[in-house]
Amino acid sequence: MKTQGKISKFIYAITLFFITLSGFAQMPIFKRYYIADIPGFSWLAKYYVTHSMHYIAAIVLMACAAFFIVDFILNRPFHKIYLTGYYKIILLAGLIITGCLLVIKNMPGVYFNHNMIIALDLMHLGFCMMFLAVALYTMIKKRKT
Repeated sequence: MKTQGKISKFIYAITLFFITLSGFAQMPIFKRYYIADIPGFSWLAKYYVTHSMHYIAAIVLMACAAFFIVDFILNRPFHKIYLTGYYKIILLAGLIITGCLLVIKNMPGVYFNHNMIIALDLMHLGFCMMFLAVALYTMIKKRKT
């Protein structure tokens, strides 16, 4: 059972790394700041590569979230969750909801108001930054969630 926990946490960490990397790569900052010019990093400036990577990592992240939710419900009493765990749950739910709405927005025949698209983009980025801040805090302080 310990090995399963380590493997799932490793998959979760790798997924967070790639979803964050691909998400920021879609905002052309790697091309703008010449990071994509470093040998081996040119793929970071290719939108469709990072877009596909982001979608694949999002699918894995939602699978990890589902796994952790089921594992939590079956194996951990509710009084054992820490405050940072609640923050992560809320922020991850916000990321998933705004991400799903952004995917729906990209479908043919679906129209969202321009202000709603801007709001969704900013909320998605905000949830991402807050989630990464809470994750970094728990990693530095070695807090459990």
